[in-house]
Amino acid sequence: MHKHSFKHWLGTAAMAASLTFGAMGSAQAADDTIEFGWTAWSDAEFITKLAKQVIEEHTDYNVKLTLSAIGVQYQGVANGDLDAMLMAWLPDTHADYMDRVKDDVDNLGTMYEGARLGWVVPSYVPEDQVASIEDLKKAEVQEKLDGKIQGIDPGAGLMQLSNDTMEEYGLGDYRLVSASGAAMTAALARAEKRDEWIVVTGWTPHWMFGRWDLRFLDDPKGTLGEAQHVDVIARKGFKKDYPEVAAFLSNYKLNLEDLQAAMDEAQKTSYEEAIQTYIEENGEQIEGWFEQS
Repeated sequence: MHKHSFKHWLGTAAMAASLTFGAMGSAQAADDTIEFGWTAWSDAEFITKLAKQVIEEHTDYNVKLTLSAIGVQYQGVANGDLDAMLMAWLPDTHADYMDRVKDDVDNLGTMYEGARLGWVVPSYVPEDQVASIEDLKKAEVQEKLDGKIQGIDPGAGLMQLSNDTMEEYGLGDYRLVSASGAAMTAALARAEKRDEWIVVTGWTPHWMFGRWDLRFLDDPKGTLGEAQHVDVIARKGFKKDYPEVAAFLSNYKLNLEDLQAAMDEAQKTSYEEAIQTYIEENGEQIEGWFEQS
């Protein structure tokens, strides 16, 4: 995405944040209720709902979850309308969002490392024909893909990077299709069922890597970034107001493979069942999350 249009989007996100959260008042006003932002991505849903359940089971606080776009969450935390968000992809993916609010938020620490963004294809797409994003410029490859890259919601950092990727690789004849994360995986499922070629914007951790045999396309220009870490950011004053919960969030660490397996289980059953199973099987780990630093 060009810088002027991205800045316009950020301004729109800021306005949306004021409209979304303004009527509710500051998150700081409800002393016994903590408010987290979350977005409908499979990793965000699992880790945020898991945090809500264990906080409510181990403390006297209630946790309210507010679903909103990722850019709106950054602004909400910076304004104090949200207490925290558990989906800051750093240092590259959400760099524009973080740069805008970094002086108004506290980073409580990393939940997991080794997260990755990229463009993903099913393994049945021949690697000798499509190994790299560069290969998408081949006329026969573009025809097989119907000139489309299946994306996710337009406000996602991955989509901003994907727009840059299309420009850097000269893929102007392709369309980057915006949709929800669920629509992206539905398109992938349809393609898998028919052995059709498809490229989707993807990331790890994600349950789709446990469901299907997939691979990332090489990105020789590095436009989609390097390995990322996923952090918790909180409003200023949160650590003082809720020291027990802040300590938990600073200790909240998950193994990437365990997280991905739990996310796949959530797709097969439900997030509620998968979270309960995780809690039952990882009691010692969860107790460690509540140890004061």
